[in-house]
Amino acid sequence: MAFPQPRPQAPQLPQHLLRTIECQQGAVRAVRFNADGNYVLTCGSDKSLKLWSASRGTLLKTYTGHGYEVLDVDSSYDNSQLCTCSSDKTVILWDVASGQVTRKLRGHAGKVNCVQFNEEATVMLSGSIDGTVRCWDTRSRRYEPIQILDEAQDGISSLKVSEHELLIGSVDGRVRRYDLRMGQLHVDFIGSPITCVCFSRDSQCTLSSSLDSTVRLLDKSSGEMLGEYSGHVNKGYKLDCCLSDKDTHVLSCSEDGHVYFWDLVEGSLTLKLPVGKAVVQSLSFHPTEPRLLTAMEGHVQVWGAEPEDAAVEDS
Repeated sequence: MAFPQPRPQAPQLPQHLLRTIECQQGAVRAVRFNADGNYVLTCGSDKSLKLWSASRGTLLKTYTGHGYEVLDVDSSYDNSQLCTCSSDKTVILWDVASGQVTRKLRGHAGKVNCVQFNEEATVMLSGSIDGTVRCWDTRSRRYEPIQILDEAQDGISSLKVSEHELLIGSVDGRVRRYDLRMGQLHVDFIGSPITCVCFSRDSQCTLSSSLDSTVRLLDKSSGEMLGEYSGHVNKGYKLDCCLSDKDTHVLSCSEDGHVYFWDLVEGSLTLKLPVGKAVVQSLSFHPTEPRLLTAMEGHVQVWGAEPEDAAVEDS
């Protein structure tokens, strides 16, 4: 006799504030979990990058070397290296343990908005207001990029890397996907300046947010629009969007001080999370757990699916 399968639990959403981190680095331009979600990285308008413990909210290290505000950061899969980009037009590769600059790369003609490692952390990719994406070999001593992608007609606002694909959002209103194995470029025309792009966790879809206050979910292979999510405000700032750890919900920052959660399939607003009175500048979802980071002004908030004391009792 076969027992019926237990009903799947409704996905838990990170709606309980666990702690607020006072970053003391000016305005926090971007907040990111590292690859395994144990650490938090914050990019400051005071030119610094800071590394925090995700569980305790304590400061572990400060990285200084940029000449102007830091705009984005990514950590390598093994947590040994970080890459950052800045309004000073440079990309920096850091050694995490020592805090030293391993390499400082120049070549972009304007501020660099976004930076990512590939999966093996052998290549860094940086996207700039100058309309180019530059690919840098992290192991080489050469200071020239190994490749420059210059198809965009305007600045690059966001980029993401998966196994063999590169997803790029531009102010020209287009989302470009480079299939590096096939040597193909796919372009989806959105029409409004793109502020953020990302792959779904199952790599079947792409998500993009734009300045018409809309987040769109597209089928990666066909380009068909699977969902449109709206209600938030995104008209003047470069704000983040993402998917939850199990691809059940679409999330977006908003200029009205909230983070919006929509049901991915139904498109309905599930949760409007009040963060504060200013613009929610950046967010990052934990890779495997229902945890969320948000950045507003000089603070970062850590959110969980249940209050911290309940989580401690369970463990």
